This record gives sequence, C-alpha cells and structure tokens, in this order.
Amino acid sequence: MASVELRDLRKEYDRGTIVAVDDLNVEINDGEFVTVVGPSGCGKTTTLRMVAGLERPTSGSVVIGSRDVTDMHAKNRDIAMVFQNYALYPHKTVMENMEFGLRMSTDLSKEERREKVHWAAEMMGIEGLLDDKPDELSGGQKQRVALGRAIVRDPEVFLFDEPLSNLDAKLRTLMRTEVQRLQNELGVTSIYVTHDQEEAMTMGDRILILRDGIKQQVGAPKEVYDNPANEFVGGFIGSPSMNFLDVVVEQTDSGMILSGTDSNLRYRISPDVVDKFGVLKSGGEYIMGIRPEDVFPADENDPDAVEALVDVVEPIGSDNYVYLDLSGELDEGITTDEEESDFIARVDTEFEPEIGDRVKIEFSDDDIHLFDPQTGESVLYDQGRTAGVTQKGAESPAAEGDD
Repeated sequence: MASVELRDLRKEYDRGTIVAVDDLNVEINDGEFVTVVGPSGCGKTTTLRMVAGLERPTSGSVVIGSRDVTDMHAKNRDIAMVFQNYALYPHKTVMENMEFGLRMSTDLSKEERREKVHWAAEMMGIEGLLDDKPDELSGGQKQRVALGRAIVRDPEVFLFDEPLSNLDAKLRTLMRTEVQRLQNELGVTSIYVTHDQEEAMTMGDRILILRDGIKQQVGAPKEVYDNPANEFVGGFIGSPSMNFLDVVVEQTDSGMILSGTDSNLRYRISPDVVDKFGVLKSGGEYIMGIRPEDVFPADENDPDAVEALVDVVEPIGSDNYVYLDLSGELDEGITTDEEESDFIARVDTEFEPEIGDRVKIEFSDDDIHLFDPQTGESVLYDQGRTAGVTQKGAESPAAEGDD
C-alpha cells in the first residue's frame, strides 16, 4: 500500500490549445478510497491515466509512496487498473486472464500463480468459472473477472475507470457494494473515476470534483454536500439539483431580507444567525442556493413563508418532487417560462398538492447557500471545514472547472 500525490499535474493537447488537466494538486492517503467525479470531458480519465503511466504529463509530477514515478514505465509502477470495457482476452479462459499479469510481471511459478488466482476467484465468487471464456460470461461475471485480475497483482494502488457503467442499475448497485467490501478487506489505496455522482458520494472516503480540468473541491462526501465551495459544486452534487434564485440583500427595520430579483421571494434572516450573514453587503446581489430536501410546506398563515404556484407533482415512491413557480406572476395561474418552474421541493408523500395550487414554503437559515454571481464562489463558505478547494482559475478562487 502507498499514498499518492499529484503535484501541479497538467496535461495539454494540440500544442497547448487544449488543457485537459490544469495544475492539479491532490494528496491521497495510504489506504484511502477517493472517488473522482465531474461532467464528461472534465479530465477524470486523463488524470487516472497519468497516474497509471498511460499518459505522460505535460508538467507536474506523480508520486506513489516515496517514489516519483512520473517518468517510470506503467509496468513498473505497481498499480492495477480496472477498465470500463473489462479488457479481457476473448481467447483465454478466466484462469488465463487472471494470471496473465502475474506471468508477465512476476517470477512466480505456475503453481504459485494458480494459487493466487484461486484465492482471488474465491473472494470474487467466480471459482466455478475459471475454465470458461469471456463470451460465456454475463456482464457482472466479466467485471468480477476484471476485478479479480487486479486483486491477484497485490498492487500498491488500485485505479478504477468507470468500471460499473456498462452494468444495469441493480447489478451496478450490487457490484458497488462488492468493490467497497474488497477495498475494506484489502486496504489498498484506490482512485475511482465515475460520472455517477451518487456512486461517488456513496463509495468514497473523500470525493474530488473536477470541472474543465480544474479541481473544484475535495473532501468527505457529507462535507462537500453540506458546504459546497462554489455554485458548480452545489449544483452538480445532489439529486435533484440544488435550487438557485437571484437575490438582493435589503436591510430593513425588521432585519436582513433576501429579496428575489426575478421571483417573489422575500426571506427574512433570523436575528439568531445574522452573524453568519454578516459578510453580505446591503444592496449586494447574490445567487441563493437551497437543496430540494430542505424546502418544506409552510403554514398558510405564516407571514414569512414564500408563496409559490404548483407546476408539476412527481411521485417517486418515498417522496414527492413538487416543481414550483416563484416567478412573481402568480396571478396568471400559469407558468410562461419553463425555467421558472425549476424550483423543486422534495417533500413527504403526504404532501401532494394539485397542479395550479398556490402553496407556501419555508426553509431554514442554516440550509441557505449564497454565491457570488460573477465568480460562482460561495460567500458563506467555511474554509476550515473542507480542505483542498482549488485556488486556480481566473473567474474564481474556487470556481470554474469542468472535466
């Protein structure tokens, strides 16, 4: 086992016209499971390939343990990689596929190699498939073979490149549990690339979010979810996505008010937490974020509640997604702009209003996020809670970046 450190890692293509990874700095602890997530093209796989030695960085370095492996050939890095497409030899049996890496990279005898393969196959529950060939296997079985092939290598670092994306939803959930169990048992440092933010949140000890090759934030999943460093992270992590409203700060005799510039929002900040919002400027414009699960039905007689028009009610079994119009034109009774209904409340199934109903909603001061409309950076962000926010990017210290 070993730690992994990426130091100012950068990858350019086409003579610098395309920057896939932009001065990435990340430290991954020995035995840690880190998931890497971001939109398509954000640099996730490119980063993984540079760690594996399949891509050479334009600049920067990759350190595994105490060794700088930047210029080291992939086969000498003591890593094992699991690919999205399984990468099994179709003409070889499961046994031959799993022992191939050992045969090429170690001086183990045939008996020793077979003993290790049987050990890994038993761990993966595929000991009865060792004589089969890949075209006789299901997708889940092929993925188990690919995982077993990596396990027998007993590497310092596991690299996973979207290994479950070809599986159906039920099998993907099952294999997700299997990968976590294996990592816990083996304790091997692991970097897991995925496009599925739910997968990233549930599997990782920490999660790294990339955008346009730039690190946006890295931290424990709950920290990133509760304390996003910028608007992109707030909107990308979580399903349904965070709600966003343009607001302006008003100082009145009754206290601080967040007033919607294109909505009927008028939200009074409680005097008990006004210190948290002390960084806000009177008359300042911000983007307010609130997660759908933090929006609740309010008492009809509550003068501080926000009035909204129900556009769509979407039952999903455990909850209802209620799409609301806060456009400020509630007298019309209809939504004229589809974008205006993109405010979602994730509520209990007992709350199921009719389309066209006027309802009142509320939320807690503690659940409000505010972002700078120019940079996207959180103005309430607590730097002490989540380490590793990017300080790169012209638009924001913690902003723009995509995969």
